[in-house]
Amino acid sequence: MFLKAFWRGALAGAPAQLATFPFGLIFGALSVQAGLDVGQTMAMTVVVIAGASQLAALQLMADGAPAWLAVATGAVVNLRMAMYSAHIAQKWPGAPLATRALAAYTLHDQSYAFSIRRYAEAPDEGLTDRFGFYFGVALVCIVAWLAGCLTGALFGARLPEAWALEFAVPITFIAVFAPMLRTAPQAISAMASAGGALAFAFLPLGLGLMAAAALGIAAGLLAERALAR
Repeated sequence: MFLKAFWRGALAGAPAQLATFPFGLIFGALSVQAGLDVGQTMAMTVVVIAGASQLAALQLMADGAPAWLAVATGAVVNLRMAMYSAHIAQKWPGAPLATRALAAYTLHDQSYAFSIRRYAEAPDEGLTDRFGFYFGVALVCIVAWLAGCLTGALFGARLPEAWALEFAVPITFIAVFAPMLRTAPQAISAMASAGGALAFAFLPLGLGLMAAAALGIAAGLLAERALAR
């Protein structure tokens, strides 16, 4: 059961890796340009496994910011994972601690989004199937991310600018999360977050992202309560 669900998850997540790999290329290339060697680039990638946080921290490191500020900024950018974790953990009642710890390490935007969508489509699946699907999505994304970072670190300087790989990142987020917007509160939350991201873009240290997320959550909750009356 686990393996069948695992391969189902891997196949579901595979198309999105056409954007994850180029995202990794960007980080790997920028990391070497910022002064890290290939080993340091891959060590950071394996430990963090979070593209947005890695890029934010890398930019500060390249600008000569102290290490504590780079780490703190990466943590702030990655705080959305706490929201993901709190939500998806509700779908795994009674899961062993070791399994939940591994799931926490492999949690990222795609493993969360694809899994939550699957759980909504198949609410009667057991815990084994749920974890199988989750880890299937997580693995293909992590492999694509690691491969992209390594390739970028080794050969990034040779990539043509005409490829415009930086557009792979927003396209990935749109493709993954757009199908999840099935209700009015979800759509309102997404629009509020998008507007907040533009309005708060001037905030330093990645705080604009968190402000936009908070705005989106608040808007979604208010819309849900209003429609429930």
